[in-house]
Amino acid sequence: MLENYKNLLVTSGRVLLGLYFIGPGLSKVFAFDFNANYMAEHGMVFIPFFLMLTILIQLGGGVALIAGYKTHLVAFVLAGLTLVISLVLHDFWTMPAGELQTAHEAQNFVKNLGIMAGLLVLSGLGAGPWSLDYRQTRAIPGL
Repeated sequence: MLENYKNLLVTSGRVLLGLYFIGPGLSKVFAFDFNANYMAEHGMVFIPFFLMLTILIQLGGGVALIAGYKTHLVAFVLAGLTLVISLVLHDFWTMPAGELQTAHEAQNFVKNLGIMAGLLVLSGLGAGPWSLDYRQTRAIPGL
């Protein structure tokens, strides 16, 4: 019974992280120009390329996490993407202290640190037994 509880918690956390990335990925698709302008305001270069890359990583990575497919790699890539987004787009340290936008960016930065922590744990420990990764390793004779 305890093992099923652990499996449920691991799977729930993995699925929630996957869903977290699908939402922003879809919002970037449907508000492409808004996101491109936001990136431009923060000095990004090659905006169409990086925005499309981010959309693909967020949507594909979110689906892969939900399914538990290539979880070690996908979670690590999503953690790296989250780090880059945090450093480039949520640069609260460059903004005037005490302003609402500064507080908003600081909050997003700290939230992203928590998401990165979860992704790094998932990358290190794996998807758990209720995943495609586990099914694939069990299908190989001798494992």
